[in-house]
Amino acid sequence: MQPELSTFTRGDENVSEVHAFTIESFYRFVGEGKLMGAKCNKCGQVMLPPRPVCTKCYSKDLKWVELKGQGKLLTYTVIHVSPKEFEALAPYPVGIVKLEDGPQLLGMIRGIEPDKIKVGMSVTVDFEKPSSTQTQWPTWPRYNFKPA
Repeated sequence: MQPELSTFTRGDENVSEVHAFTIESFYRFVGEGKLMGAKCNKCGQVMLPPRPVCTKCYSKDLKWVELKGQGKLLTYTVIHVSPKEFEALAPYPVGIVKLEDGPQLLGMIRGIEPDKIKVGMSVTVDFEKPSSTQTQWPTWPRYNFKPA
């Protein structure tokens, strides 16, 4: 499969770059502070994380779209026994958010005590870059949800 040429706005300029519809491209955009999804030009389905083929109509005619990053919390859980890489964060909440733009996205919830979280609450996406001294996994840019 050939990578797709995507055009998007960065600051005041339109930028055309080759970005395959992959998780690697998704995290490259996260590193720029953008929540990007793949939108099918045939049926309008928005996929997040992006996929190279539409999950609704199987078309490969896709384009990148920037999502607002705002939504409602559908469900959540609090992780008490975590993978080794996240032990320092435990306990930490993880939730599924229905974005205003359509798709659902899983992510950590920060900026609120777990006992204050409510299903249906408004949240927004927040971005963080790994520190330059971070050598432990995960070393890629990250997103999380915070109360709106």
